[in-house]
Amino acid sequence: MKENKRWAILAGGLAGLINGFFGGGGGMVLVPLLGDQCSLDQRRAFATSIAIILPLCALSSVLYYLRGGLEFSVALPYLAGGLIGGYAGGILFNKLNMDWLRRAFALLILYGGVKSLFF
Repeated sequence: MKENKRWAILAGGLAGLINGFFGGGGGMVLVPLLGDQCSLDQRRAFATSIAIILPLCALSSVLYYLRGGLEFSVALPYLAGGLIGGYAGGILFNKLNMDWLRRAFALLILYGGVKSLFF
């Protein structure tokens, strides 16, 4: 197995572990790694990360559901809004400046970190 494949499996495992622990967030690991290790430009790294995270989130959701930790009735309104936001984000994605998108991503990570530490 090539070193590159091992690295990809390790990174995917880390993203899956983060998704399993926190219910999401594996993209924060994958986006920088896809850029560095796979030489993808930022747009492709973001898009590829979504394709990787989708099945990880689906698996995590099933496991949470089977263990009684998922409330569909509470999740449905958020899902409806998330579908609309995801569609709008997908359309706007190609129109946004990558410098702005990188900064927004970094601020989102910082916000999540600060919120987790102090609140």
